[in-house]
Formats: sequence, C-alpha cells, structure tokens
Amino acid sequence: MRVKDLPEADQPRERLLASGAAALADRELLALLLGSGSRGVSAVELASKVIAHCGDLGELSRAEAHRLLAVPGVGPAKAARVAAAFHLVRRAQAEPGRSRITCSADIAAAAAPLLHGHPRERLVVVVCDARGAVLRRALVSEGGSDHTPAPVRDIVTTVLVSGGAAFGLAHNHPSGSLDPSAADLEVTALLHEAAETVGLRFLDHVIVTDTAWRRIP
Repeated sequence: MRVKDLPEADQPRERLLASGAAALADRELLALLLGSGSRGVSAVELASKVIAHCGDLGELSRAEAHRLLAVPGVGPAKAARVAAAFHLVRRAQAEPGRSRITCSADIAAAAAPLLHGHPRERLVVVVCDARGAVLRRALVSEGGSDHTPAPVRDIVTTVLVSGGAAFGLAHNHPSGSLDPSAADLEVTALLHEAAETVGLRFLDHVIVTDTAWRRIP
C-alpha cells in the first residue's frame, strides 16, 4: 500500500505534525526525507531498504550520497536530501554551546573559529542578548591581506535583525601584528556612537591573530 493510500492519521507526515517526530519509527522519519517511494515500493518500504543497505541508522548517518544511489529506487535527489540532512545534524552537534560574553577575551574566543587560519582580513560581529549570552556570530566582511571593510550600518543592522541588545566586534590580522590601524581606531569610535544612537551596547572591538588577541581602545 502506498503511503498516501493510508488513512490520513496513519501517514508519517500527519503523525509527525500531530504527535512530534518521536512518535515515528526510523523508517518513517527517513521516508519523509525521501519524499516518495519508487515503482511498486512505498516510501516507508524504500526507507527500510536504505537502512538495511547501510546496515543500521548509524552507518546511514555517515553514508555519502553516492553510496545511497546503489539502492534501487533511490535517485540523486533522494540521496542528496538524506546525505544533506545527516550532515546538518553533524554540523549542529559540532557547534559549541551558547557562550556568555563577560569580557574582551570572551569576544576574542567567540570570534576566533571564524578568524583563525584565514589569509585575508575578516570582520566578525558577536551578537548578544541583554545578559551577554551569544545569539549569533556573523561574518560581516572579508577583504585583503591587510584590510577589510567595516560597514557600520551593516554591523548595526545585523545586530538589530538578530534581536541583539549588545555586540562585540573582532577582526584578524593575517600578518600576526596586534597593532591597530588608524581605520581600526576610527571604526571603533564610530560604532560606539552608532550603538548609543539606536540603544545598543557596544561591548568591545578586538584584534585576533592565530596565537593572541588585543583590545582596541
């Protein structure tokens, strides 16, 4: 029987919406990712074949798309959807827990993963709530080996759109120098003014290298 021929209350999508994903078996959750079955095989049956082909759910979660193509009825679109879904889970699991900004060193630490090892200057804004919990880390701009644009309006807009109440700024110096440039000092002063104008709290601006960091006064 095709999934769409089942009573509506028994269809995986309807059950997920009504009772949550925990109410579905592995094969039913996978069937939703596959989207459809193939000739003579329902989406749930096809999902069972995919899991069996990989051995178990753990192996499936690590399978590349090309491995799934070996299952009859699984084409490039289905294989890509499944591989993408599991890869998103791995990325989410690799994300650090929400940190809290209490000092300049915390800003440097929060921004460092987006700055370390890059041959060009990058500018990162760390958006926080009123208590300093990090809501978002966003790459604002990327420039050359010794400079990057620092668009004050874009930075403030990013903070406001993210629902932030406070923010810090960090950029890298690929040369390894921790000395702020005249432009670094200027944009820091402008951000203090802009933040005050729109009711935000500007926490700090730091320079980050692969081995150290420095606060811009």
